[in-house]
Amino acid sequence: MKKVYIIHENDEWTNHLIKRLEELEVPYETWHLDQGTVNLSETPPEGIFYSRMSASSHTRGHRYAPELAASVIAWLERHGRKVLNGSRALQLEVSKVAQYLELEAHGVKTPKTIAAAGKEQILQAAEHFSGQPFITKHNRAGKGLGVQLFHSYQGLKDYVLGPDFEEPVDGITLIQQYIESPESYITRCEFVGGKFVYAVRVDTSEGFELCPADACQIGDLFCPVGEEAPAKPKFQIQQDFAESIIDNYEQVLEDNNIQVAGIEFIKDADGTIYTYDINTNTNYNSDAESAAGKYGMLELAKFLKSELNQVSPVLV
Repeated sequence: MKKVYIIHENDEWTNHLIKRLEELEVPYETWHLDQGTVNLSETPPEGIFYSRMSASSHTRGHRYAPELAASVIAWLERHGRKVLNGSRALQLEVSKVAQYLELEAHGVKTPKTIAAAGKEQILQAAEHFSGQPFITKHNRAGKGLGVQLFHSYQGLKDYVLGPDFEEPVDGITLIQQYIESPESYITRCEFVGGKFVYAVRVDTSEGFELCPADACQIGDLFCPVGEEAPAKPKFQIQQDFAESIIDNYEQVLEDNNIQVAGIEFIKDADGTIYTYDINTNTNYNSDAESAAGKYGMLELAKFLKSELNQVSPVLV
């Protein structure tokens, strides 16, 4: 029997999708690839394969999950199986350098960025931002890994040469132009089937960890007993969102065979849009969705069901 096979390494981020698939009575199987084997002489099962592999897997003790997933996906694609968010999506997921180059190739503006390997090289790269605030981040990241804001070269030097420096898992640190939002927010645009679903406004006033999944929240977004709720939630879906850059984003996804993604941008004081992240392991915030009546995982489950129904049985 053909199924939807979910390639992933994090149950918490996958359970919401499983619930939606079960609601729609879609047969599925999960492949948790923190460890495993790939028998290259075997033929993959029938069905469609959807990768939710994450660049931040190493923060959950799954250091080589993306590498194993890349092997599995190569095997699947070699046998002609339909892989949603396949090999190219994974390449972009684990490299912001690759993301920025692809975005710029499609006319999408990204912040000035220098990639550096080595502490001395990081400091040398920062000299290009003299007199300007800048940030550091990890090339292979997610969840705001390695994001630090600096207003001076000396501040960076103290950090890089000090005990709190976060070594990136792939050895590459990005030194990047700091784009200040006048209202301290970024916008994340969600896509399913390569098409725009909704945009969510994310409050960045408390920091850079912007993963929308409920399991990722910093602190407690719910009202503690005896305290007032915050004036506005961290995540808010925007009604009647209309930015022309959505067309560029959809073209980027189409040209890179990416079906499911969240793309993040920030606007500066002049209204210029800078795009800084393509997340192919996208998650959705339940509070924001309930308030807006829009549900990303439901749309994703419907899309997977449609794709599965189009798969013809494999002739042996």
